[in-house]
Amino acid sequence: MKQRINLLIVFSIVALITLSVVQCYLVKTTYDYKVAQFHTEIKDKIALITNDYSDIDSAYVNKKELLYKKLAQNYILNKKPKFEIESTLPDHESGSELTRKLQLKFKREFPDISINFAIVLNKFVIYNSHKKADTIFSERPIIKNKIYGDLSTLNSAFLVRNYVSTTSGSSILQDYKLLTEDSMYVSVIDWEMIIFERMKMVLLLSLLSILTLITLFVIAIKALIKQKKVSDVKTDFINNITHELKTPLTTLGISTKILERKDIRENEQQFNSILNTISRQNNRLQSLIDQVVANSLGENEIELQKEKIDAESFLNAIVADFRITYPKVTIEIQFNTRETSLILDKFYLTTAILNVLENAVKYGSNTITIKTELIKNQFNISIKDNGIGISKSKHSLLFDKFYRVEQGNLHNVKGLGLGLYYVNQIIKAHQGSIAVMSDLGRGSVFTIMFKV
Repeated sequence: MKQRINLLIVFSIVALITLSVVQCYLVKTTYDYKVAQFHTEIKDKIALITNDYSDIDSAYVNKKELLYKKLAQNYILNKKPKFEIESTLPDHESGSELTRKLQLKFKREFPDISINFAIVLNKFVIYNSHKKADTIFSERPIIKNKIYGDLSTLNSAFLVRNYVSTTSGSSILQDYKLLTEDSMYVSVIDWEMIIFERMKMVLLLSLLSILTLITLFVIAIKALIKQKKVSDVKTDFINNITHELKTPLTTLGISTKILERKDIRENEQQFNSILNTISRQNNRLQSLIDQVVANSLGENEIELQKEKIDAESFLNAIVADFRITYPKVTIEIQFNTRETSLILDKFYLTTAILNVLENAVKYGSNTITIKTELIKNQFNISIKDNGIGISKSKHSLLFDKFYRVEQGNLHNVKGLGLGLYYVNQIIKAHQGSIAVMSDLGRGSVFTIMFKV
């Protein structure tokens, strides 16, 4: 059973990880699609802006051509090196004016988002019919080749438009032509939050589905562990009850065979002794059966016959009877209350308290202290012993049906594991509660609480 549960846990974890990976892949795919969709929307809107506002395009084209012709003239006539031509790009005078113009248009057309942009020169080639084309530079887009815009980096930017044009040189350079390629890049401020907002429902459903799977997995594993625990407890109970029944049955069988002997039947003293043995073992069998039947009752099935009692006198009577049964056990009383009236069932509550006291003796206690307190309309009865104690990891199991505290892998104390379960059911039937404080080697304290 344990091996099957472990195998099921492993397969469940693998399945959960697989489903989580698939879910993450679907979320990533959706994210990529949303990003691409967002970029397309921005590109289309910017394309409409540059198409609808011809003044921007014409201004951009005219100023750009003047700049390129000036650069070509500096290179051919003034013999400036290529690196110097490239370094003059960020310093040209007309860039800031067009940048401000485009920024105003973007703010009008995109009132809900903030956009930064840059137009970057990627390729600049000078050629004529008599000479081989002279490439001033041709490289991947880099921010240092920016001719317009306010972007300081292209890391988070995406391409919107490519501009490829061929123009004639200036009047001074009539034989030359210029081939240029420049691109517009835009960056949307806090674009991740915009994508997140659009994916909010997808992320929520994805997270909910994963949490649901984990919850179902945990519930299933807990149910299996609980089932195994119940199965183990039932097996343990059957073994214990079988052992408990064997002794009286064996004794009864032997006694019956002895009674068949003529010499025993003719000896009145021996005959009566065997009859007494049979009677005791019969009573023991009946007691075991009654214990199983009585402890199978739930708290709602216990029929209480409540009456008004004086709590201190009631406890004194229980202690007096217990001292007669266990004369070697020291019982100390610390009543911090006087003449407390409770409405309880004397029979059931006596059974519950005696079960706690007898358990203390079973598990090595020779001194028991019974203490009463009244705290905020709550009457507390604490029973403290100096027995072997109970491990803290076992506290939550103490009041389970058929559970018995183990010493190592052995149950050294005989019993059916019903005593504390029955105690708990009786206390609950009185709308009270019971708690335990204990540790191995330090004894135990059971506290029974009733509302006054």
